[in-house]
Parts: sequence; C-alpha cells; structure tokens
Amino acid sequence: MSQTKYLIGPDELETLRGNENIVIIDLCKAKQYAQAHIPGAHFVDYINIVKIDKPVMGLLPDNEAFSALLSSLGVTKKSLIVAYDDEGGGCAARFVWTLHVFGHETAVILNGGLHSWANEGHTLSNIVPDKPEASDYQLKKTHRHTATRAFIQTHLDDDNVVFLDARSLAEYNGTKRFADKAGHIPGAIHYEWTESMNQNNNLRRLPAEDIQQRLDALGISKDKEVVCYCQSHHRSAYSWLVLKSLGYENVLGYPGSWSEWGNHPDMPVET
Repeated sequence: MSQTKYLIGPDELETLRGNENIVIIDLCKAKQYAQAHIPGAHFVDYINIVKIDKPVMGLLPDNEAFSALLSSLGVTKKSLIVAYDDEGGGCAARFVWTLHVFGHETAVILNGGLHSWANEGHTLSNIVPDKPEASDYQLKKTHRHTATRAFIQTHLDDDNVVFLDARSLAEYNGTKRFADKAGHIPGAIHYEWTESMNQNNNLRRLPAEDIQQRLDALGISKDKEVVCYCQSHHRSAYSWLVLKSLGYENVLGYPGSWSEWGNHPDMPVET
C-alpha cells in the first residue's frame, strides 16, 4: 500500500484483514471494545499513546514507552497499521500522526471508524484476539510532522505559515476556557475538526473537493505551511490527517497545543 494513503474504507479493510502484515488497532473506549469491535482488532487505551506533563496534555510519548507498546502489539517495520475509533477519527488520527512522527508511515485510519464498519454490515466481535507474538521494534521520535512552541513563536508574522485551530468556536473566541488563558494563537484560522466529517455518511471524511473549497476560502491553501492545533492535539490530529490526505505537503501538528500555549505566561493570545 502506498505510504501516501491516509484513509481506507471498510470494504478495503475487509479484503485486507487476513493479511499477516495487517495490524488493526481499536482506540474506542474500553467498554465499547468489550461489547463489539472489528474481529482481530487489538485494543489500545488512548492514554498509552500520549504523555502528560500537567498542565500540558497530549505530548509525544517517550521513545521507550512507544516502542514497548508497538512491540507488544507485534508491530514490525513491515506492518500496515489500521487504526479506528468510535468518534470519527480523532483518537485514531492521533495514533497515526504519532506513528508518522516516529518514522512508521505505513499507517492509516479507517474512514468513518466503527460507525462506517458497523452501519454498513461488516462483522463485529466481542472476542479478544490472542496476544500477538511480541516483536522488538525500536523507534525514535523524529522532528518531522511536529511544530514546537518556539517554532510557532518565530512564525507568528510569517505569511507562509497558517495556524489551523480545530477546537470549537467557543474555545477559539475565548468564551470557553480550558487553560489559564482563553482565546487562540494570534492570527489562527478557525476550522473545527468535525467540519470535514460527513454526518450523513457514517462520519466519513467529506469529499476532497468540498473540503478543499472550504479551506481555500479560509486561506488554508496548499502553498502554505499549516500548523494544526486544538487543546492537546487530539482533534487537530484528525485535521492534520485530512490535510495530508488532500495532498498538503507541509502540515505540522502541535503536541501540547493550547494546553501548553494557553498555560504559558509569556505567550500572546487573541480573542
């Protein structure tokens, strides 16, 4: 499978399921996984793919912890990882983004996640698959696909860099606050992460042309470098994945996101 692919549909996953190199990862809530999941999928708790350094949430995991997690899942460099969740793709996209940061780029999300799989007649199971044979997969974080607070600070007035705020409008305009400061990164453009989902088609990504038209109208065009952020780079990881799936070359995610920026005494904000 091409490394430039970021989403696959349920029918395609159905045909791939028996392939020995496919690793299906379920990032739904534990209760949902226990009730029903894609047959053969291994459960991963979202808390295990991020690091917390309060008040900063959603940081990248340490090399050792992430390598140990992937090794426990039997992942090798040959593995195609298909991640899904029950919320349209935020948790799954965060996992895929993290894999890309760590250099494992054969990773995609299931378009629409559990909603598209279940609602379109595919088999569900409540049987926990056998624990895979552990690998010894050692990975290290790269600097690819990530933006730091320092990077953002130095590009606040750069016309070639745009900041995509994937949070709710209330968070963006400061009427809802989840950090010391309310508001958004100066100059950031609001594009809520769910805007690119089709609520009438099992939370699949909207057609590319529809999203592109909206992004162009907002000034988030393909000739720009785009930094996606939300409160912790969970929702905005889906925004990152959507833009990458549309062919955007320069897209970065901001781990920590507003939980870092909005809690830092020296960072400028707009409301």
